[in-house]
Amino acid sequence: MTTKQFPQTIKAIQYVDVGGPEVIKMNEIPFPTPQPNEMVIRVLWGGVNFIDTYFRRGIYPLKSLPWTAGSEASGILESLPTDPAVLNDPEFKARNYKVGQLVATGVGPAFAEYVSKPWIKVLSVPDGVDPKIAAAVPVQGLTVLTIIEESYKAKKGDYCLVHAAAGGLGLTFCQLLSARGVHVIGSVSTREKVELAKANGAEFVINYKEEDLIKRVNEITNGEGVHGIYDGVGKSTWAGNFEMIRRKGTIVSIVNASGVIPPISVLELKNKNIHLVRPDNNNYLVTPEEVNQYNTQLWDAVTSGTLKTHIYKEYPFTPQGVAEAQEEQSSGKTTGKLVIKIASS
Repeated sequence: MTTKQFPQTIKAIQYVDVGGPEVIKMNEIPFPTPQPNEMVIRVLWGGVNFIDTYFRRGIYPLKSLPWTAGSEASGILESLPTDPAVLNDPEFKARNYKVGQLVATGVGPAFAEYVSKPWIKVLSVPDGVDPKIAAAVPVQGLTVLTIIEESYKAKKGDYCLVHAAAGGLGLTFCQLLSARGVHVIGSVSTREKVELAKANGAEFVINYKEEDLIKRVNEITNGEGVHGIYDGVGKSTWAGNFEMIRRKGTIVSIVNASGVIPPISVLELKNKNIHLVRPDNNNYLVTPEEVNQYNTQLWDAVTSGTLKTHIYKEYPFTPQGVAEAQEEQSSGKTTGKLVIKIASS
């Protein structure tokens, strides 16, 4: 059997320091030689996520510098693990990976010509799914699926509030919650975003620039408040959550798009017996069984049309392209998903 020849060096978008967009550079780095349990992916597309800026700014510490950017990608599987224990693992065999197939991953680093990933973190993509879409759904799709199942298990008839309902994460929440029979209330900042959120499953959409969000939510729920709040905004929406959640409701803090949430006293939870959760979806995706369960749900939702991905814009594989994508996403003016074109298929 002929062993595939890989390049000695590859191009990668890296953070050379923590800070603003100026720390984003294109570097030539050594090829990411895989460990025995890892597989090599030739990257085609990268997905842009808020967490990328947390690493760049140092909110989440990096293991070392420079650090390759990105936390989500799709591409062509170029090699399989070599560890006999992996090759004989029943779950690995069940996935039936094939060199040359389209795969995706929701863990970084990602914005490089090639990446090597543990097999358990590599998702097989069903036939017929566009590589661009495959790069756009792992992080947000798996985040939403795990959160609505385990952080707050939304059920038919619940009223749930989704902040930033027209963003990539918000639209995913709207679609998947609506599919469960949940009454989705979305908050957005423009009239255009109102229509987009409605088109993606939100039953009620509130433009908080024109209406009193807290008043409208309590009107919709007859003064009881919502069962669950999915907050992907952070600092600017945080205090109001406690006025919109019902007794024994659950507030799920997801990302800090508007800034880091200030410290909170646990005594604030007792007035309504509120549940407060700040999940890391990687901790819901630890065992092969967990990964397989949610991976199956994710691609079933995509192929069935339950989850449709709205691509806002494509950006080039350059420092300027990645910087522009991160800055535009942080501005709050974008809708849907932002992607980086790493290479042609």
